[in-house]
Amino acid sequence: MTVAAYPIGTPGVPWSPKEKTEWLESRKIHRSYQEEVLTKLLTDIKGFTTQEYGTLTVENRDDGYPLYVSKSINWEASKPSILVTGGVHGYETSGVQGAIQFIKTKALQYSQTFNVLVVPCVSPWGYECIERWNSKAVDPNRSFNPNGEVVEGRSFNPEPATQESMALIGYLNDLGVKQWMCHFDLHETTDTDNTEFRPSKAARDGKKMNEDETIPDGFYLVSDKTNPQTEWHKAMIDSVRKVTHIAPADPDGTLIGEEVSQEGVIVIPKPSSLGLCMGVTNAEYATTTEVYPDSPKATPEQCNDAQVACIVGGLDFVIQERNLQSCSSTE
Repeated sequence: MTVAAYPIGTPGVPWSPKEKTEWLESRKIHRSYQEEVLTKLLTDIKGFTTQEYGTLTVENRDDGYPLYVSKSINWEASKPSILVTGGVHGYETSGVQGAIQFIKTKALQYSQTFNVLVVPCVSPWGYECIERWNSKAVDPNRSFNPNGEVVEGRSFNPEPATQESMALIGYLNDLGVKQWMCHFDLHETTDTDNTEFRPSKAARDGKKMNEDETIPDGFYLVSDKTNPQTEWHKAMIDSVRKVTHIAPADPDGTLIGEEVSQEGVIVIPKPSSLGLCMGVTNAEYATTTEVYPDSPKATPEQCNDAQVACIVGGLDFVIQERNLQSCSSTE
């Protein structure tokens, strides 16, 4: 696929504030955070309380976006704690809707065993505008450690701290969980990564865009090379394959250019050093999910179901592995 030069900026010249403003003014709202997220989240959800943890402000809006978490009511310091985040990239729909579906269908039974915290839409402006970036043309999922560091000679381009990342980090710090058990960060990989995001990023940074990446057709997971948790990831893949297909490796044995450690699982350097939300806690078990919503083999409902199946498979594995009080997902 050949992608035309991005319409904003001068090729080879990084964007100034002028180009970033031009980009923001060219964005449009395509869907409603209020209708598609808050109306579902702010209804009575048995066993959970919804708390506002901040407000996201946007330059060309008079009103801000309230940011919410859903937290299990029976929160106890003696119980292991799990975190589910969605919508760090607002355009990745099943990350948001899958997190909400988990709250409404499965979270209550797991709250008997775990403290459950769900943050379904970290980037509501991105959700409404169907954008990967936030309104300042910054990737929120590279902003959770803005200093970053080069790992194994590579960088995933950690970006400046964002309102989205700092609000979540501040809330988690105030919550005071000393050791998290699990963190599931729910994402998608879409065709627009090649048609919009990568061209816009190259234009913003004043760089030449490399060849298109092959978008994996199916579900896959991202694991931390320094803490691979191989059997945990296998349990999640086995759970997901019951509802949708698992992405096969490319002919060179990789997925999106990354090493495949087992079917449907890639490994990357330490996520926290790369600014990824996946590394925002010290969770013993942490992963990033990836669904391909543009696949002819998957429906939006299957994408949402895959996100939930992944969480369920991961939690059931931990319950069995740690011999915790069981709350079977079939109850």
